Amino acid sequence: MSVTYKPKSIKRKRSHGFIERNSTPSGKNVLKARRRKGRAKLTTV
Repeated sequence: MSVTYKPKSIKRKRSHGFIERNSTPSGKNVLKARRRKGRAKLTTV
């Protein structure tokens, strides 16, 4: 049996990165909410 989670930074960036978030209206809302809350990081790097 193998471990389920095998992290890949490219895949992570493409699905959760800034460009991806900023490309959809709902993603823009996510960024807006995180800015409003005062997050140090808006998206994962």
